Amino acid sequence: MSSEALDSTEKDGTAEKNAGACPVVESLEQIGSQWRLVVLHDLADGEKRFNELKRSTGASSRTLSRVLDDLSDLGFVERRVEADAPIASYYSLTDKGASLCPVFDEIESWATDWL
Repeated sequence: MSSEALDSTEKDGTAEKNAGACPVVESLEQIGSQWRLVVLHDLADGEKRFNELKRSTGASSRTLSRVLDDLSDLGFVERRVEADAPIASYYSLTDKGASLCPVFDEIESWATDWL
């Protein structure tokens, strides 16, 4: 953003207006990508193996791996590895991730009424 754009944002009060929305905006930046939402919603049903998530979400291996790493780094998803042959990775929601389930239910209810 140019310094002129920043100056105009400060002058017209947009920055002050957006200050109240910061927690919402910040939250959506963490969970708001299409693939993150799909994976979080899919894991709401319980722990799944990588290949199960790949099939159920339709994501490519590369995309799913990146999204799971991101969600893990953000504390929404945890990974469990079983070293049996063959090695299997299981993914599940953390308490932080599970706390989004009621939010998803509310959004789904809203979408049913309004979309």
